[in-house]
Amino acid sequence: MTITPWWRDAVIYQIYPRSWADADGDGIGDLPGITARLPYLADLGVDAVWLSPFYTSPQNDAGYDVADYRDVDPVFGTLDDFDALTARAHDLGLRVIVDIVPNHTSSEHPWFRAAIASPPGSPERARYLFREGRGESGELPPNNWQSKFGGRAWTRVTEADGRPGEWYLHMFDTSQPDLDWTNPEVRDEMQDVLRFWLDRGVDGFRIDVAHGMIKAEGLPDIEADLADDDSADPTSRLPMWDQPGVHDIYRDWRRIADSYAIEGEDADRILCAEAWVLPGEALARYVRADELHQSFNFEYLMTPWLAADLRETITHSLAQAAAVGAPQTWVLSNHDVVRHASRLGYPQRPGLQKIAGIGPESPQPDAVVGLRRARAATTVMLALPGSAYVYQGEELGLPEATRLPDDSRQDPTFARTSGASIGRDGCRVPVPWQAGEPSFGFGPSDRSWLPQPAEYGELAPDRQRGVSGSTLDLYTTLLRLRRDHRLGRGELTWLDGQPDDVLAFTVSSPAGAVTVLANLGATPVELPADAVIVVASSEIEPVRLLGSDEAVWLVARPAVAEPSARD
Repeated sequence: MTITPWWRDAVIYQIYPRSWADADGDGIGDLPGITARLPYLADLGVDAVWLSPFYTSPQNDAGYDVADYRDVDPVFGTLDDFDALTARAHDLGLRVIVDIVPNHTSSEHPWFRAAIASPPGSPERARYLFREGRGESGELPPNNWQSKFGGRAWTRVTEADGRPGEWYLHMFDTSQPDLDWTNPEVRDEMQDVLRFWLDRGVDGFRIDVAHGMIKAEGLPDIEADLADDDSADPTSRLPMWDQPGVHDIYRDWRRIADSYAIEGEDADRILCAEAWVLPGEALARYVRADELHQSFNFEYLMTPWLAADLRETITHSLAQAAAVGAPQTWVLSNHDVVRHASRLGYPQRPGLQKIAGIGPESPQPDAVVGLRRARAATTVMLALPGSAYVYQGEELGLPEATRLPDDSRQDPTFARTSGASIGRDGCRVPVPWQAGEPSFGFGPSDRSWLPQPAEYGELAPDRQRGVSGSTLDLYTTLLRLRRDHRLGRGELTWLDGQPDDVLAFTVSSPAGAVTVLANLGATPVELPADAVIVVASSEIEPVRLLGSDEAVWLVARPAVAEPSARD
Protein backbone atom coordinates (compact mmCIF):
# COMPACT_ATOMS: atom_id res chain seq x y z
CA MET A 1 0.00 0.00 0.00
CA THR A 2 1.27 3.45 -0.92
CA ILE A 3 1.62 5.78 2.04
CA THR A 4 0.58 9.40 1.57
CA PRO A 5 3.00 11.32 3.81
CA TRP A 6 1.39 12.96 6.83
CA TRP A 7 2.64 16.44 6.02
CA ARG A 8 0.80 16.70 2.72
CA ASP A 9 -2.51 17.43 4.46
CA ALA A 10 -1.53 18.06 8.09
CA VAL A 11 -2.99 20.84 10.23
CA ILE A 12 -0.13 22.26 12.29
CA TYR A 13 -0.70 24.44 15.36
CA GLN A 14 1.81 27.17 16.13
CA ILE A 15 2.77 27.64 19.78
CA TYR A 16 4.59 30.82 20.72
CA PRO A 17 6.19 29.47 23.91
CA ARG A 18 6.36 32.78 25.78
CA SER A 19 2.60 33.15 25.49
CA TRP A 20 1.09 29.67 25.59
CA ALA A 21 1.15 28.46 29.19
CA ASP A 22 3.23 29.40 32.23
CA ALA A 23 3.92 26.55 34.65
CA ASP A 24 6.07 28.36 37.23
CA GLY A 25 4.22 31.66 37.62
CA ASP A 26 6.96 34.01 36.40
CA GLY A 27 4.66 35.47 33.75
CA ILE A 28 6.47 33.84 30.80
CA GLY A 29 5.29 30.65 29.14
CA ASP A 30 7.55 27.61 29.30
CA LEU A 31 8.00 24.04 28.09
CA PRO A 32 6.36 22.35 31.12
CA GLY A 33 3.38 24.64 30.59
CA ILE A 34 3.14 23.49 26.98
CA THR A 35 3.39 19.84 27.97
CA ALA A 36 0.56 20.19 30.48
CA ARG A 37 -1.74 21.71 27.83
CA LEU A 38 -1.01 19.29 24.98
CA PRO A 39 -4.21 17.23 25.57
CA TYR A 40 -6.15 20.37 24.63
CA LEU A 41 -4.53 20.26 21.18
CA ALA A 42 -5.19 16.57 20.78
CA ASP A 43 -8.86 17.24 21.55
CA LEU A 44 -8.89 20.17 19.15
CA GLY A 45 -7.87 17.79 16.37
CA VAL A 46 -4.60 19.14 14.99
CA ASP A 47 -1.85 16.86 13.69
CA ALA A 48 1.31 18.60 14.88
CA VAL A 49 2.65 21.50 16.90
CA TRP A 50 5.25 24.02 15.80
CA LEU A 51 7.24 25.66 18.58
CA SER A 52 8.71 29.11 18.05
CA PRO A 53 12.29 29.40 19.45
CA PHE A 54 13.01 28.24 22.98
CA TYR A 55 16.81 28.18 22.65
CA THR A 56 19.33 29.95 24.88
CA SER A 57 18.97 33.62 24.04
CA PRO A 58 19.19 37.12 25.54
CA GLN A 59 15.61 37.49 24.28
CA ASN A 60 16.20 40.77 22.46
CA ASP A 61 13.89 39.48 19.74
CA ALA A 62 11.86 37.01 21.79
CA GLY A 63 14.22 34.12 21.09
CA TYR A 64 14.92 34.74 17.41
CA ASP A 65 18.35 35.88 18.56
CA VAL A 66 19.95 32.52 19.37
CA ALA A 67 23.04 32.26 21.56
CA ASP A 68 23.10 28.44 21.73
CA TYR A 69 21.26 26.32 19.17
CA ARG A 70 21.65 23.13 21.19
CA ASP A 71 20.13 24.09 24.52
CA VAL A 72 16.94 25.43 26.09
CA ASP A 73 16.89 28.89 27.59
CA PRO A 74 16.36 28.65 31.38
CA VAL A 75 13.30 30.89 31.08
CA PHE A 76 11.64 28.03 29.17
CA GLY A 77 13.10 25.06 31.02
CA THR A 78 15.70 22.44 30.24
CA LEU A 79 16.57 19.85 27.61
CA ASP A 80 14.91 17.28 29.84
CA ASP A 81 11.74 19.38 29.71
CA PHE A 82 11.96 19.41 25.92
CA ASP A 83 12.37 15.63 25.82
CA ALA A 84 9.35 15.23 28.10
CA LEU A 85 7.30 17.53 25.87
CA THR A 86 8.24 15.59 22.74
CA ALA A 87 7.46 12.25 24.37
CA ARG A 88 4.07 13.46 25.62
CA ALA A 89 3.19 14.92 22.22
CA HIS A 90 4.06 11.67 20.48
CA ASP A 91 2.00 9.71 23.01
CA LEU A 92 -0.97 11.92 22.08
CA GLY A 93 -0.40 11.42 18.35
CA LEU A 94 1.02 14.92 17.84
CA ARG A 95 4.19 15.56 15.88
CA VAL A 96 6.66 18.25 16.96
CA ILE A 97 8.20 20.86 14.67
CA VAL A 98 10.75 23.35 15.99
CA ASP A 99 12.07 26.65 14.67
CA ILE A 100 15.58 26.97 13.31
CA VAL A 101 17.06 30.44 12.85
CA PRO A 102 19.88 30.11 10.30
CA ASN A 103 20.12 33.62 8.84
CA HIS A 104 21.64 35.20 11.95
CA THR A 105 22.77 34.45 15.50
CA SER A 106 22.60 36.47 18.67
CA SER A 107 25.43 38.92 19.27
CA GLU A 108 25.97 36.87 22.45
CA HIS A 109 26.66 33.69 20.47
CA PRO A 110 30.23 32.46 21.15
CA TRP A 111 31.04 32.82 17.46
CA PHE A 112 30.17 36.50 17.39
CA ARG A 113 31.94 37.23 20.65
CA ALA A 114 35.04 35.62 19.15
CA ALA A 115 34.59 37.67 15.97
CA ILE A 116 34.45 40.94 17.88
CA ALA A 117 37.58 39.97 19.82
CA SER A 118 39.47 38.99 16.65
CA PRO A 119 41.10 41.25 14.04
CA PRO A 120 39.73 42.02 10.57
CA GLY A 121 40.37 39.21 8.13
CA SER A 122 40.39 36.53 10.84
CA PRO A 123 38.60 33.17 10.50
CA GLU A 124 36.35 34.22 13.36
CA ARG A 125 35.06 37.24 11.45
CA ALA A 126 34.67 35.18 8.27
CA ARG A 127 31.64 33.47 9.82
CA TYR A 128 29.76 36.78 9.60
CA LEU A 129 29.45 39.59 7.09
CA PHE A 130 32.06 42.08 8.24
CA ARG A 131 33.08 44.76 5.75
CA GLU A 132 35.14 47.93 5.61
CA GLY A 133 33.10 51.11 5.55
CA ARG A 134 32.91 53.63 2.77
CA GLY A 135 34.07 57.25 2.93
CA GLU A 136 37.49 58.71 3.61
CA SER A 137 37.96 56.87 6.90
CA GLY A 138 35.35 54.13 6.61
CA GLU A 139 32.79 56.23 8.47
CA LEU A 140 29.94 55.30 6.10
CA PRO A 141 28.27 51.86 6.04
CA PRO A 142 29.31 49.48 3.25
CA ASN A 143 26.00 49.88 1.39
CA ASN A 144 22.54 51.42 1.70
CA TRP A 145 20.69 48.40 3.07
CA GLN A 146 18.09 49.02 5.76
CA SER A 147 17.16 46.73 8.64
CA LYS A 148 13.72 45.12 8.56
CA PHE A 149 13.35 46.43 12.12
CA GLY A 150 14.11 50.01 11.11
CA GLY A 151 17.33 51.98 10.65
CA ARG A 152 20.41 50.95 8.72
CA ALA A 153 21.43 47.31 8.49
CA TRP A 154 25.05 47.93 9.50
CA THR A 155 26.75 48.59 12.83
CA ARG A 156 30.36 49.66 13.22
CA VAL A 157 32.53 47.95 15.80
CA THR A 158 35.29 49.37 17.95
CA GLU A 159 38.51 47.44 17.40
CA ALA A 160 40.84 46.19 20.16
CA ASP A 161 43.00 49.29 19.84
CA GLY A 162 40.01 51.55 20.46
CA ARG A 163 39.66 52.82 16.90
CA PRO A 164 36.44 52.61 14.86
CA GLY A 165 36.70 49.52 12.70
CA GLU A 166 34.71 47.31 10.40
CA TRP A 167 30.95 47.15 10.03
CA TYR A 168 28.82 44.02 10.43
CA LEU A 169 25.53 43.30 8.67
CA HIS A 170 22.30 42.72 10.58
CA MET A 171 19.14 42.60 8.50
CA PHE A 172 17.16 42.68 11.74
CA ASP A 173 18.24 43.98 15.17
CA THR A 174 21.82 45.06 15.95
CA SER A 175 21.93 42.07 18.30
CA GLN A 176 21.27 39.70 15.36
CA PRO A 177 24.37 39.64 13.13
CA ASP A 178 23.89 37.87 9.79
CA LEU A 179 25.96 34.77 9.13
CA ASP A 180 28.04 34.41 5.97
CA TRP A 181 26.63 31.35 4.26
CA THR A 182 29.42 31.26 1.69
CA ASN A 183 31.60 29.98 4.56
CA PRO A 184 31.60 26.13 4.68
CA GLU A 185 32.01 26.26 8.46
CA VAL A 186 28.61 27.96 8.76
CA ARG A 187 26.95 25.32 6.58
CA ASP A 188 28.51 22.46 8.53
CA GLU A 189 27.47 23.96 11.86
CA MET A 190 23.80 24.35 10.90
CA GLN A 191 23.65 20.87 9.47
CA ASP A 192 24.97 19.57 12.77
CA VAL A 193 22.27 21.56 14.60
CA LEU A 194 19.62 19.88 12.45
CA ARG A 195 20.98 16.45 13.36
CA PHE A 196 21.10 17.36 17.06
CA TRP A 197 17.33 17.99 17.19
CA LEU A 198 16.43 15.20 14.79
CA ASP A 199 18.29 12.82 17.08
CA ARG A 200 16.08 14.07 19.94
CA GLY A 201 12.99 13.06 18.00
CA VAL A 202 11.67 16.23 16.38
CA ASP A 203 9.51 15.73 13.31
CA GLY A 204 10.66 18.77 11.38
CA PHE A 205 11.77 22.37 11.24
CA ARG A 206 10.22 25.70 10.39
CA ILE A 207 13.02 27.77 8.83
CA ASP A 208 13.11 31.41 9.88
CA VAL A 209 13.90 33.93 7.11
CA ALA A 210 14.37 31.02 4.73
CA HIS A 211 14.86 33.35 1.77
CA GLY A 212 17.63 35.39 3.37
CA MET A 213 20.78 33.36 3.98
CA ILE A 214 22.49 34.12 0.66
CA LYS A 215 23.22 37.72 -0.33
CA ALA A 216 24.08 38.95 -3.83
CA GLU A 217 27.79 38.82 -4.57
CA GLY A 218 29.51 42.07 -3.66
CA LEU A 219 26.60 43.22 -1.45
CA PRO A 220 25.51 45.91 -3.95
CA ASP A 221 23.40 48.94 -3.07
CA ILE A 222 19.65 48.65 -3.43
CA GLU A 223 18.38 50.49 -6.49
CA ALA A 224 16.82 53.84 -5.65
CA ASP A 225 13.31 52.85 -6.78
CA LEU A 226 13.31 49.91 -4.35
CA ALA A 227 15.10 51.43 -1.38
CA ASP A 228 11.91 52.58 0.35
CA ASP A 229 9.62 49.83 -0.97
CA ASP A 230 8.31 47.76 1.95
CA SER A 231 5.69 45.92 -0.09
CA ALA A 232 5.61 42.17 -0.29
CA ASP A 233 6.68 41.97 -3.93
CA PRO A 234 10.23 43.28 -4.41
CA THR A 235 11.99 40.38 -2.69
CA SER A 236 13.18 38.76 -5.89
CA ARG A 237 14.68 42.10 -6.98
CA LEU A 238 16.54 42.88 -3.75
CA PRO A 239 20.12 41.72 -3.23
CA MET A 240 19.59 40.29 0.25
CA TRP A 241 16.51 38.13 -0.42
CA ASP A 242 15.64 35.09 -2.51
CA GLN A 243 19.05 34.59 -4.08
CA PRO A 244 19.55 31.39 -6.12
CA GLY A 245 22.16 30.03 -3.73
CA VAL A 246 19.61 29.31 -0.98
CA HIS A 247 18.37 26.35 -2.97
CA ASP A 248 21.73 24.57 -2.73
CA ILE A 249 21.47 24.85 1.06
CA TYR A 250 18.03 23.25 1.07
CA ARG A 251 19.05 20.37 -1.16
CA ASP A 252 21.66 19.50 1.45
CA TRP A 253 19.12 19.86 4.25
CA ARG A 254 16.58 17.69 2.43
CA ARG A 255 19.10 14.88 2.19
CA ILE A 256 19.62 15.09 5.95
CA ALA A 257 15.88 15.08 6.67
CA ASP A 258 15.30 12.16 4.32
CA SER A 259 18.03 10.17 6.03
CA TYR A 260 15.82 10.05 9.15
CA ALA A 261 12.79 8.62 7.35
CA ILE A 262 11.78 5.07 8.26
CA GLU A 263 11.00 2.77 5.37
CA GLY A 264 7.43 1.52 5.40
CA GLU A 265 6.30 4.06 8.01
CA ASP A 266 4.71 7.48 7.74
CA ALA A 267 7.66 9.06 9.54
CA ASP A 268 8.98 11.79 7.25
CA ARG A 269 10.87 14.62 8.95
CA ILE A 270 9.87 17.84 7.24
CA LEU A 271 11.23 21.29 6.41
CA CYS A 272 8.95 24.33 6.07
CA ALA A 273 10.14 27.72 4.81
CA GLU A 274 9.19 31.10 6.14
CA ALA A 275 9.92 32.80 2.83
CA TRP A 276 8.26 36.14 2.10
CA VAL A 277 8.68 35.63 -1.63
CA LEU A 278 6.53 36.66 -4.55
CA PRO A 279 5.47 35.83 -7.20
CA GLY A 280 4.20 32.32 -6.57
CA GLU A 281 6.52 30.84 -9.18
CA ALA A 282 9.51 31.98 -7.12
CA LEU A 283 8.05 30.57 -3.91
CA ALA A 284 7.32 27.24 -5.60
CA ARG A 285 11.03 26.76 -6.24
CA TYR A 286 11.50 26.26 -2.49
CA VAL A 287 9.28 23.16 -2.51
CA ARG A 288 10.66 21.30 -5.49
CA ALA A 289 10.96 17.56 -4.93
CA ASP A 290 14.58 17.69 -3.76
CA GLU A 291 14.22 20.79 -1.54
CA LEU A 292 11.73 21.71 1.20
CA HIS A 293 8.44 20.01 1.94
CA GLN A 294 6.39 23.13 2.60
CA SER A 295 6.53 26.90 2.44
CA PHE A 296 4.10 29.32 4.04
CA ASN A 297 1.67 30.85 1.58
CA PHE A 298 1.89 34.50 2.61
CA GLU A 299 0.21 35.61 -0.58
CA TYR A 300 -2.94 33.88 0.69
CA LEU A 301 -2.54 35.41 4.16
CA MET A 302 -2.36 38.91 2.63
CA THR A 303 -5.26 38.45 0.21
CA PRO A 304 -8.23 40.64 1.19
CA TRP A 305 -11.67 39.27 2.03
CA LEU A 306 -12.91 39.76 -1.53
CA ALA A 307 -14.25 36.91 -3.64
CA ALA A 308 -12.41 37.73 -6.87
CA ASP A 309 -9.08 38.23 -5.09
CA LEU A 310 -9.42 35.01 -3.11
CA ARG A 311 -10.38 32.97 -6.15
CA GLU A 312 -7.38 34.29 -8.06
CA THR A 313 -4.96 33.63 -5.19
CA ILE A 314 -6.28 30.12 -4.48
CA THR A 315 -6.20 29.17 -8.16
CA HIS A 316 -2.70 30.53 -8.63
CA SER A 317 -1.42 28.97 -5.40
CA LEU A 318 -2.69 25.50 -6.23
CA ALA A 319 -1.31 25.67 -9.77
CA GLN A 320 2.16 26.75 -8.66
CA ALA A 321 2.40 24.02 -6.03
CA ALA A 322 1.10 21.37 -8.44
CA ALA A 323 3.71 22.38 -11.00
CA VAL A 324 6.45 21.09 -8.68
CA GLY A 325 4.45 18.21 -7.21
CA ALA A 326 4.04 19.82 -3.78
CA PRO A 327 0.98 20.38 -1.62
CA GLN A 328 -0.04 23.97 -0.99
CA THR A 329 0.13 25.35 2.54
CA TRP A 330 -2.48 27.77 3.90
CA VAL A 331 -2.24 30.21 6.80
CA LEU A 332 -4.23 33.20 8.10
CA SER A 333 -2.33 34.30 11.24
CA ASN A 334 1.04 33.91 12.95
CA HIS A 335 3.29 35.63 15.48
CA ASP A 336 4.42 38.30 12.99
CA VAL A 337 1.12 39.62 11.64
CA VAL A 338 -2.07 41.18 12.99
CA ARG A 339 -4.52 38.44 14.00
CA HIS A 340 -7.06 37.87 11.27
CA ALA A 341 -10.01 38.36 13.64
CA SER A 342 -8.87 42.01 13.75
CA ARG A 343 -7.24 42.37 10.34
CA LEU A 344 -10.50 41.47 8.62
CA GLY A 345 -12.40 44.01 10.72
CA TYR A 346 -11.31 46.80 8.40
CA PRO A 347 -12.83 47.74 5.01
CA GLN A 348 -11.33 45.45 2.39
CA ARG A 349 -9.78 46.71 -0.82
CA PRO A 350 -8.29 44.85 -3.81
CA GLY A 351 -4.60 43.97 -3.73
CA LEU A 352 -2.39 42.28 -1.17
CA GLN A 353 -2.62 43.86 2.27
CA LYS A 354 -0.11 43.71 5.11
CA ILE A 355 -0.91 45.61 8.32
CA ALA A 356 2.23 46.30 10.32
CA GLY A 357 0.45 46.65 13.65
CA ILE A 358 -2.43 48.36 15.46
CA GLY A 359 -1.91 50.74 18.35
CA PRO A 360 -4.20 52.71 20.66
CA GLU A 361 -4.16 55.72 18.35
CA SER A 362 -4.78 53.68 15.20
CA PRO A 363 -8.24 53.40 13.64
CA GLN A 364 -9.72 50.42 15.45
CA PRO A 365 -11.14 47.39 13.63
CA ASP A 366 -14.80 46.42 13.86
CA ALA A 367 -14.56 43.50 16.29
CA VAL A 368 -17.93 41.98 15.35
CA VAL A 369 -17.32 42.13 11.61
CA GLY A 370 -13.73 40.95 12.06
CA LEU A 371 -14.69 37.84 14.02
CA ARG A 372 -17.53 36.97 11.66
CA ARG A 373 -15.21 37.22 8.67
CA ALA A 374 -12.44 35.34 10.50
CA ARG A 375 -14.76 32.43 11.20
CA ALA A 376 -15.84 32.37 7.57
CA ALA A 377 -12.27 32.69 6.30
CA THR A 378 -11.20 29.73 8.44
CA THR A 379 -14.16 27.72 7.18
CA VAL A 380 -12.87 28.32 3.66
CA MET A 381 -9.21 27.70 4.50
CA LEU A 382 -9.70 24.37 6.26
CA ALA A 383 -11.53 23.00 3.22
CA LEU A 384 -8.69 23.74 0.82
CA PRO A 385 -6.48 20.90 -0.47
CA GLY A 386 -3.07 20.75 1.16
CA SER A 387 -1.78 21.55 4.62
CA ALA A 388 -2.84 24.35 6.99
CA TYR A 389 -1.31 26.20 9.93
CA VAL A 390 -3.30 27.55 12.87
CA TYR A 391 -1.87 30.19 15.22
CA GLN A 392 -2.42 29.81 18.94
CA GLY A 393 -5.62 31.41 20.16
CA GLU A 394 -7.24 31.88 16.78
CA GLU A 395 -9.48 28.91 17.61
CA LEU A 396 -10.79 31.06 20.47
CA GLY A 397 -11.44 34.02 18.21
CA LEU A 398 -8.79 36.10 19.96
CA PRO A 399 -8.51 39.61 18.53
CA GLU A 400 -5.30 41.61 18.29
CA ALA A 401 -4.41 43.41 21.52
CA THR A 402 -4.64 46.87 19.99
CA ARG A 403 -4.39 49.09 23.08
CA LEU A 404 -1.11 47.98 24.67
CA PRO A 405 0.63 50.88 26.44
CA ASP A 406 3.93 51.95 24.93
CA ASP A 407 5.89 51.12 28.08
CA SER A 408 4.82 47.46 27.86
CA ARG A 409 5.99 46.88 24.28
CA GLN A 410 8.98 44.59 23.76
CA ASP A 411 9.20 44.16 19.98
CA PRO A 412 12.54 45.68 18.86
CA THR A 413 10.76 47.09 15.81
CA PHE A 414 8.92 49.54 18.07
CA ALA A 415 12.11 50.79 19.70
CA ARG A 416 14.23 50.95 16.52
CA THR A 417 11.60 53.09 14.75
CA SER A 418 10.93 55.30 17.80
CA GLY A 419 7.37 54.08 17.82
CA ALA A 420 6.69 54.75 14.14
CA SER A 421 6.12 51.01 13.70
CA ILE A 422 3.78 49.58 16.35
CA GLY A 423 5.41 46.17 16.07
CA ARG A 424 4.14 42.67 16.65
CA ASP A 425 3.40 42.56 20.37
CA GLY A 426 -0.35 42.75 19.78
CA CYS A 427 -0.53 39.23 18.33
CA ARG A 428 1.80 37.78 20.98
CA VAL A 429 -0.17 38.51 24.15
CA PRO A 430 -0.51 35.41 26.39
CA VAL A 431 -3.58 33.31 25.69
CA PRO A 432 -6.35 32.86 28.26
CA TRP A 433 -7.34 29.47 29.65
CA GLN A 434 -9.78 30.12 32.51
CA ALA A 435 -11.89 33.25 32.71
CA GLY A 436 -11.99 33.69 36.48
CA GLU A 437 -8.35 32.89 37.28
CA PRO A 438 -5.34 35.23 37.67
CA SER A 439 -3.83 35.97 34.24
CA PHE A 440 -6.93 34.18 32.90
CA GLY A 441 -5.25 30.86 33.73
CA PHE A 442 -2.13 31.58 31.70
CA GLY A 443 -0.16 30.72 34.83
CA PRO A 444 -0.61 30.24 38.59
CA SER A 445 0.10 33.92 39.29
CA ASP A 446 -1.33 37.16 37.94
CA ARG A 447 1.89 37.88 36.04
CA SER A 448 1.88 38.14 32.27
CA TRP A 449 4.86 39.36 30.21
CA LEU A 450 2.45 41.39 28.08
CA PRO A 451 -0.82 42.71 29.53
CA GLN A 452 -3.91 40.75 28.50
CA PRO A 453 -7.00 42.66 27.30
CA ALA A 454 -10.04 42.30 29.56
CA GLU A 455 -12.08 40.80 26.71
CA TYR A 456 -9.73 37.79 26.56
CA GLY A 457 -11.35 36.38 29.71
CA GLU A 458 -14.70 35.69 28.07
CA LEU A 459 -12.92 33.96 25.19
CA ALA A 460 -11.10 31.44 27.40
CA PRO A 461 -11.60 27.74 26.61
CA ASP A 462 -13.56 27.15 29.83
CA ARG A 463 -16.17 29.60 28.51
CA GLN A 464 -16.31 28.04 25.03
CA ARG A 465 -15.73 24.31 25.45
CA GLY A 466 -18.91 22.38 24.68
CA VAL A 467 -20.81 25.55 23.76
CA SER A 468 -22.51 25.05 20.40
CA GLY A 469 -21.67 27.86 18.00
CA SER A 470 -18.59 29.06 19.90
CA THR A 471 -15.45 29.69 17.88
CA LEU A 472 -13.70 26.83 19.67
CA ASP A 473 -16.61 24.55 18.79
CA LEU A 474 -16.41 25.70 15.15
CA TYR A 475 -12.69 24.92 14.88
CA THR A 476 -13.08 21.54 16.55
CA THR A 477 -15.91 20.65 14.16
CA LEU A 478 -14.07 21.88 11.08
CA LEU A 479 -10.93 19.93 11.97
CA ARG A 480 -12.88 16.73 12.60
CA LEU A 481 -14.85 17.02 9.38
CA ARG A 482 -11.77 17.99 7.37
CA ARG A 483 -10.19 14.72 8.46
CA ASP A 484 -13.36 12.66 7.94
CA HIS A 485 -13.80 13.99 4.40
CA ARG A 486 -10.05 13.92 3.68
CA LEU A 487 -10.29 17.40 2.22
CA GLY A 488 -6.57 18.04 2.46
CA ARG A 489 -6.04 15.29 -0.09
CA GLY A 490 -8.84 16.38 -2.39
CA GLU A 491 -9.04 18.28 -5.66
CA LEU A 492 -10.71 21.67 -5.98
CA THR A 493 -13.18 22.58 -8.73
CA TRP A 494 -14.63 26.06 -8.98
CA LEU A 495 -18.39 26.41 -9.32
CA ASP A 496 -19.63 29.05 -11.74
CA GLY A 497 -23.05 30.64 -11.94
CA GLN A 498 -22.81 32.26 -8.49
CA PRO A 499 -23.07 35.98 -7.66
CA ASP A 500 -19.79 37.87 -8.03
CA ASP A 501 -19.42 38.19 -4.25
CA VAL A 502 -19.78 34.46 -3.61
CA LEU A 503 -16.80 32.10 -3.41
CA ALA A 504 -17.99 28.64 -4.51
CA PHE A 505 -16.02 25.45 -5.02
CA THR A 506 -16.17 21.70 -4.54
CA VAL A 507 -13.39 19.59 -3.05
CA SER A 508 -13.52 15.96 -4.16
CA SER A 509 -11.60 13.27 -2.34
CA PRO A 510 -11.78 9.48 -1.98
CA ALA A 511 -14.22 10.11 0.89
CA GLY A 512 -16.65 12.05 -1.31
CA ALA A 513 -17.28 15.64 -2.29
CA VAL A 514 -17.85 18.74 -0.17
CA THR A 515 -19.11 22.02 -1.59
CA VAL A 516 -17.99 25.26 0.02
CA LEU A 517 -19.92 28.50 -0.33
CA ALA A 518 -18.76 31.78 1.18
CA ASN A 519 -20.78 34.95 0.88
CA LEU A 520 -18.50 37.98 0.86
CA GLY A 521 -21.23 40.35 -0.26
CA ALA A 522 -24.11 42.14 1.42
CA THR A 523 -27.02 40.21 -0.13
CA PRO A 524 -28.06 36.89 1.46
CA VAL A 525 -27.72 33.83 -0.77
CA GLU A 526 -30.22 30.97 -0.74
CA LEU A 527 -28.63 27.57 -0.22
CA PRO A 528 -29.38 24.72 -2.63
CA ALA A 529 -32.46 22.79 -1.53
CA ASP A 530 -30.88 19.45 -2.40
CA ALA A 531 -27.82 19.96 -0.12
CA VAL A 532 -27.17 19.04 3.49
CA ILE A 533 -25.37 21.56 5.70
CA VAL A 534 -22.32 19.87 7.23
CA VAL A 535 -20.93 22.89 9.09
CA ALA A 536 -21.42 26.64 8.90
CA SER A 537 -19.40 29.56 10.20
CA SER A 538 -22.59 31.11 11.63
CA GLU A 539 -26.10 29.94 12.40
CA ILE A 540 -27.79 29.12 9.07
CA GLU A 541 -30.77 26.98 10.01
CA PRO A 542 -33.71 27.13 9.75
CA VAL A 543 -33.81 29.87 7.10
CA ARG A 544 -31.11 28.31 4.86
CA LEU A 545 -29.87 31.72 3.80
CA LEU A 546 -26.13 32.38 3.69
CA GLY A 547 -25.70 35.87 5.08
CA SER A 548 -22.95 38.40 4.62
CA ASP A 549 -19.49 37.16 5.67
CA GLU A 550 -20.67 33.60 6.26
CA ALA A 551 -19.40 30.31 4.87
CA VAL A 552 -20.78 26.78 4.79
CA TRP A 553 -19.82 23.23 3.84
CA LEU A 554 -22.47 21.24 1.98
CA VAL A 555 -22.85 17.64 0.84
CA ALA A 556 -25.42 16.15 -1.50
CA ARG A 557 -28.59 14.96 0.16
CA PRO A 558 -28.70 11.14 0.13
CA ALA A 559 -31.00 9.79 -2.54
CA VAL A 560 -34.24 8.24 -1.29
CA ALA A 561 -34.99 4.94 -2.94
CA GLU A 562 -38.23 4.85 -4.92
CA PRO A 563 -40.77 2.36 -3.51
CA SER A 564 -41.05 -0.79 -5.57
CA ALA A 565 -44.35 -1.98 -7.08
CA ARG A 566 -44.72 -4.77 -4.53
CA ASP A 567 -44.49 -2.12 -1.72
